[in-house]
Amino acid sequence: MREAPIIVETAPNPVAACIWLHGLGADGMDFVPLVDQLQVKWPVRFVLPHAPVRPVTINGGMPMRAWFDIAHPDLGAQVDVKGIETSAAWVAELAQAQQLPVLLAGFSQGGLVALHAALSHGVTQQVVALSTWYPLSVPVNRLQVFMAHGTADTMVPLSMAEASCAALRQAGASVAWHTYPMSHSVCAEEVADLRQWFNRQLEGLHG
Repeated sequence: MREAPIIVETAPNPVAACIWLHGLGADGMDFVPLVDQLQVKWPVRFVLPHAPVRPVTINGGMPMRAWFDIAHPDLGAQVDVKGIETSAAWVAELAQAQQLPVLLAGFSQGGLVALHAALSHGVTQQVVALSTWYPLSVPVNRLQVFMAHGTADTMVPLSMAEASCAALRQAGASVAWHTYPMSHSVCAEEVADLRQWFNRQLEGLHG
C-alpha cells in the first residue's frame, strides 16, 4: 500500500500538476520548500510522493526510501530495470489521477524515474531532471527537459549526466542543460534558472 503523497496547491483551480520525486533516502517533504521558491505564475498542484522503504544493496542492504535498488558504485552496471519500471508505472497512475496537464520532476533517483515515466509511459512532455542519469536506451521522443548537475558531484558523476543528456538530444529531446559549481545538491542559481524554464512550460500549457 503506497503512502499518500504530500499535496501543495499554490492557488485554487490549478492549471497543471507537478509530480516531484525525491532522491535516495529522502521523502516527499524534501522539496516542499522549492514550491515557494519557484514562484509559479499560474496555480499549480505540486504532488510530492514518498518512495517505498526497501533494502538498498549499495548501502549494505539497509532499508530506506528508494525508487529502485542500486547494486553497484558504477551506476550504469547492474541496473534495477524492474524497480525503475515499477516506480515509473506507479507515477503514471498518479499522473492520470490528477486529471490535469502534468509536469514531472525529480532529483537523483527521482529524476531517473521521472525521465522513464515520460519516455516509456508518455506521462508528459515536460521533465525536470536534477543531478541524475539515465542508463537505459532512450526511445525517440519530443520531450522538453531541464537537466542540471553539479560539477563536483561525487555520487552521480558529471560524465554520466552528460552522456544521458547527449542520448536524450540524439533521440529528439530538447534539453536545457546547466551545470553549477556544487556537489550532489541544489543551489540558488539552479533554482533561478529552473524558475524561468518552469514558468515558460506552464505558459505553454496554460496558453
